Amino acid sequence: MKVAVIGSGTMGNGIAHVFAMYGHEVNLIDVNEKALNKGIETIVKNLDRMVSKGAVSEEDKQATLSRLKPATSIQGAVEDRELVVEAATENVALKLAIFKELDERCASDCILASNTSSISLTKIGAATKRPTQVIGMHFMNPVPVMKLVEVIRGYSTSDEVTETIMSLSRQLGKVPVEVNDYPGFVANRILMPMINEAIYTLYEGVAGVEEIDTVMKLGMAHPMGPLQLADFIGLDVCLAILKVLHDGFGNPKYAPCPLLVNMVEAGQLGNKSGMGFYILISGSKQLEVSSKFKL
Repeated sequence: MKVAVIGSGTMGNGIAHVFAMYGHEVNLIDVNEKALNKGIETIVKNLDRMVSKGAVSEEDKQATLSRLKPATSIQGAVEDRELVVEAATENVALKLAIFKELDERCASDCILASNTSSISLTKIGAATKRPTQVIGMHFMNPVPVMKLVEVIRGYSTSDEVTETIMSLSRQLGKVPVEVNDYPGFVANRILMPMINEAIYTLYEGVAGVEEIDTVMKLGMAHPMGPLQLADFIGLDVCLAILKVLHDGFGNPKYAPCPLLVNMVEAGQLGNKSGMGFYILISGSKQLEVSSKFKL
């Protein structure tokens, strides 16, 4: 299948990596050339890691890279594609603009998918003249490792398109789960209130960062504590999803913790900025608790 992926960030390069590794021709598109180059470099590093672990051969790596083509413009990179997966920033206006342009440029039978983690697929589909062919493919981070794909049906998404994406996800070695289009879908409707409550627990002085994460790791068998996970996801992303939940349901239980709001406004976004609830130690990928949150 001929595929295009829009956005070369953490999710976009991971999605492109997986499609290319499973034999699909992939155009990876990002208007920021520096970000695009970084995305390709990330794919190469991840493939090198897989080769060193014996998960793939050097020949598999080279074949995967040969199926990847970078592009800095949607124009000329989507017209012959059978599937386009949008993995841009979690911003409604940006996504609607992208889908309007895709609708104009892509072939009439092309499926348009979004990797959105919370934004309505019904709303995105309504911005196009092909709402039956608009669907969500919500991959989990890190994409080459995590098995789940939430396949989100918008109000108008057809059965045929849904089955095509379910089948395609299985071909990528993933486990697809079909869900309906409500704010946060399943994963983030459950996950984000938990993360938000962990932040409130810190905000109210109940316990420190390490204590909260240790309780959840050892008591609930979570592989990563909620505050470390928030840093990994990106505090700005967590805040954006909570706002979607709060606006979509009108329920105060989804209101973002003031501490989260302040941290994002201060530019402390977690791993991507080097500082969140933890500090990413330069050059080592090790973490230490930010002194601000130590008991």
